[in-house]
Amino acid sequence: MSALWTSDEIAAATGGTASQPFEVTGVTFDSREVQPGDLFVAMPGTVYDGHRFVDGAFAAGAAGAIVSQPVSGPHVLVEDTFAALQALGRASRERSRATIFGVTGSVGKTSTKEALYAALERNRPGKVHRSVKSYNNHTGVPLSLARMPRDCDYAVFEMGMNNAGEIAALVRQVRPNVALITAIAPAHIENLGSEEAIADAKAEIFQALEPEGVAIVPNDTPHRDRLVKAARRHADRIVTFGGGDADVHAVHAVAAESGGSLISAALLERELTFTISQRGEHWVSNSLAVLAAVEAIGEDVARAGLALADMGGLKGRGERHRIEIDGGELLLIDESYNANPASMAATLKSLGVERDVERRIAVLGPMRELGEHSAALHAGLAPAVRDANVDRLILIGDEMRPLAEKVVGRVSLDLVSSVDEATDELTRIVRPGDAVLVKASNSVGLAKLVERMVKGMPCST
Repeated sequence: MSALWTSDEIAAATGGTASQPFEVTGVTFDSREVQPGDLFVAMPGTVYDGHRFVDGAFAAGAAGAIVSQPVSGPHVLVEDTFAALQALGRASRERSRATIFGVTGSVGKTSTKEALYAALERNRPGKVHRSVKSYNNHTGVPLSLARMPRDCDYAVFEMGMNNAGEIAALVRQVRPNVALITAIAPAHIENLGSEEAIADAKAEIFQALEPEGVAIVPNDTPHRDRLVKAARRHADRIVTFGGGDADVHAVHAVAAESGGSLISAALLERELTFTISQRGEHWVSNSLAVLAAVEAIGEDVARAGLALADMGGLKGRGERHRIEIDGGELLLIDESYNANPASMAATLKSLGVERDVERRIAVLGPMRELGEHSAALHAGLAPAVRDANVDRLILIGDEMRPLAEKVVGRVSLDLVSSVDEATDELTRIVRPGDAVLVKASNSVGLAKLVERMVKGMPCST
């Protein structure tokens, strides 16, 4: 594998001093993820200083490290390792000739990023880079930039925020050629106060568009005109996607035999009929956003459509598990990574149209960062629960009480205090033929329930 960075390049980018010549083929700041040939960045931490793990990183095969204190082993010594990571990311962006995509939004960021990556990879195999997991914050974005191969043709970076100004800081590092907003919803409304403020914060992604840059804007939001106005200040072209009069829209969308959707879409220059493997109307919107971006840069949208048909489930974002239990199997739908009112409603709707199931069970935990709106927004999920024909509802924590009060008497209901209690209750009641949806904000920890179920806890019938 060719070198991603040499010690001389790292030193030049960060203003540091190399202890000796070395080359690296990857970058990480998590010692648990070190692969042979990696550069380990010893980041300061609120609990543990990364310098404590340098020896372990070398033992795992790291070829070098960025440190702020001398260590034994090949390293570049800098004053501030976090600032050095940011500098390395900027240097990577500066040397790259790739077309860069930036993705943000209240919902669907990671899913759309992964789908866009798959669509571009189908067009340019082995020549596309993306941020992994949800590395979309002040540390994840520069890390993802620093990992970008020298010779890739395309790169897709996800950007998230909790407060105004955070996207602006990230997008100055990414400097995208194409900036895409998936949707606007009341996520992080606790910090921002209103959906209008959320839209403005997301629109910061347009501020650092490169010359001749393209803005991809959702049409199905009351804030569309606000987003378009923000984009006009920076974008050479604006493309809308979604329903109604969107530039890229679905002419027809019906359920496919595979469980996804069969879509006929009107694009900018042509019509395309394609299938997506992912379930739910929100994935129809995600796919239109992807095709808008692919067509905007002149790549083959038909190949992109094939990639969307082949996409597998994403961990914590709709991954489907068939779990063997006494007498048969159940379907577990893992949406444990995150939740806000829009994504909750969308995934409940998908549960409601799930085929060939005996019962529909929803295990729902709180949606976080909703502030004073929390009670109303949780209670507001009641219509989605009813419309999904949920047979059994397990709610976790006092934050879910407003929803419980709205649906009590309409659905078989358990309000429990912890993920462990929810897991115990679920394993007690499930039986063959059940479809179980698991969803909450990531901090709730519902991934533990999924892990225990997938590993095969004994379940009664």
